[in-house]
Amino acid sequence: MYTHYFHLKQPPFSIAPDPRYLFMSERHREALAHLLYGVGSGGGFVLLTGEIGAGKTTVCRCFMEQIPENCKLAYIFNPKLSVEELLLSICDEFGIVLPAQGAGAVSVKTYVDAINAYLLASHAQGRNNVLIIDEAQNLSAAVLEQLRLLTNLETSERKLLQIILIGQPELRSMVAQPELEQLAQRVIARYHLGSLTAAETGAYVEHRLAVAGAVASAPFPRTLMPLLHKLTKGVPRRINLLCDRALLGAYVENQPQVTRAILRKAAAEVFASTEAGSAAQASARWPVLAAGVLGGVLLSAGVWLAYGRASSSVVSSAPSVVPAATALAGSAPAAATAARATSAATSGTAAAPAQLATAPQLAAAVGTPATAAAATGGVGTTYSQSDALRALAALWDLKLPDGEPCALAAKLNLRCLSAKGGLDELRQLDRPAVLTLHDDPVRPNYLLLTALGEDYATLQGADGKPQRIKLAALEARYSGEFSTYWRAPRSWRDEVSAGDKGPDVDWLARRLAQIYGLKKPVEGQPLNAALRARLTEFQSELKLKADGVAGPKTFIRLYQQGGVREPRLLAAEGK
Repeated sequence: MYTHYFHLKQPPFSIAPDPRYLFMSERHREALAHLLYGVGSGGGFVLLTGEIGAGKTTVCRCFMEQIPENCKLAYIFNPKLSVEELLLSICDEFGIVLPAQGAGAVSVKTYVDAINAYLLASHAQGRNNVLIIDEAQNLSAAVLEQLRLLTNLETSERKLLQIILIGQPELRSMVAQPELEQLAQRVIARYHLGSLTAAETGAYVEHRLAVAGAVASAPFPRTLMPLLHKLTKGVPRRINLLCDRALLGAYVENQPQVTRAILRKAAAEVFASTEAGSAAQASARWPVLAAGVLGGVLLSAGVWLAYGRASSSVVSSAPSVVPAATALAGSAPAAATAARATSAATSGTAAAPAQLATAPQLAAAVGTPATAAAATGGVGTTYSQSDALRALAALWDLKLPDGEPCALAAKLNLRCLSAKGGLDELRQLDRPAVLTLHDDPVRPNYLLLTALGEDYATLQGADGKPQRIKLAALEARYSGEFSTYWRAPRSWRDEVSAGDKGPDVDWLARRLAQIYGLKKPVEGQPLNAALRARLTEFQSELKLKADGVAGPKTFIRLYQQGGVREPRLLAAEGK
């Protein structure tokens, strides 16, 4: 309907999981890294949770494309099943042939015996088996316990069945129930998929438009991105629904671009809530275009005449679309590039490559040009996020090949941590990091922070040359988001909190005992009140959040205080 009006080849905001439109944000990349790490760590459970429409299925599909050839996948998307029905579904997915039975229902023991025999035979042939259960929040406690029992089959090195549970946030609460404690202890990796940031929301919209063939004036001005993010809360499915309706609204109102009024009106219709503003909700809905053939013809004619007048005053130019996080599936970037190139050739314009401004140019926008340029020292071009993470890995003496940096690093037990915090927090963590800049509200740029002093910071750009910059100039460009690497105990799950026990709690207790000069603790003990009090004391002393929960930032400081040699942020400039 509106595709011809905006010169698009297809609707760009369909909610169908089209792989051509795959866009992986930083959070999606981290979620994928957790899944890949879980598969390579020797079996057990992996949990991936997220809000409705956050992109869990997208991550799962990407994961399924990257598993090794010796892995066989079983995928269950409707887990509202009894124990017997679930076991039968597992047998069907893995192609397990059940022994001939007499009259009557097949027993649970028959299913379990057949699955165990299959897993042993697969292991003997060097094959691994991965069971993925989507919408896992619908599993009953009895089914979850049966799944745990299936993971009991193991060799001296690994469990023979890897189970990935994907579900909504309530799945985390289910697994935390006391009756499922044994299952919780077998969770070797877990990740909660959050929403897109405002910058990632803009990049997501531009990416989908580019794949759909947009090359003329963008239907969504960049100034709308903060409002779009606010209305959708950064949830990809909500973004698709709102953008689709907003394009329809611009088409109906003969507008060459979506306006703030159109966007709010679309949100009022799509979400039916107060978040779009009472004025927008009180306004009349757009007319139904299918009300009659004659009305449709007249409306279309009017739209095309209006668009012809509007577009004649617009200079056609190809947008530079660089997603905040490069899509892992090669088809999406290739499709976007091909779409831009083809459309540019048709319109008689050349598709210009995305230019990354130099640090002096960007700093000049926030201060006096001469002073700012001198302060940056000419850092040079900024990184893409993937290249910045690879450069950061080099500080750990790791050379990551092309591909997803976080996933590749996870195989070497080096984890990605993405967080929000100012330079003071980075000073406390004492860890080199990739900084996200707000030079462009839609397409973020990245620099590598390698040293931090009292008045200056040392940054590295894509040219690989370290340069010093005044902290004031850096803070004017820094968005408050950073990414860094950290080493975790090999048994690391997600975080260690009260009541947890296992190898990661044992590691925590040993490290705290080492730091405070205490005797070696007994292994296998839970994170009890005494250990939690010691952990809280450590967090308070190191100016961390003193909540008695050990997350990545706490583990970073535990490693540092234990004397482990790792890249430091304060060493070069001095503390």
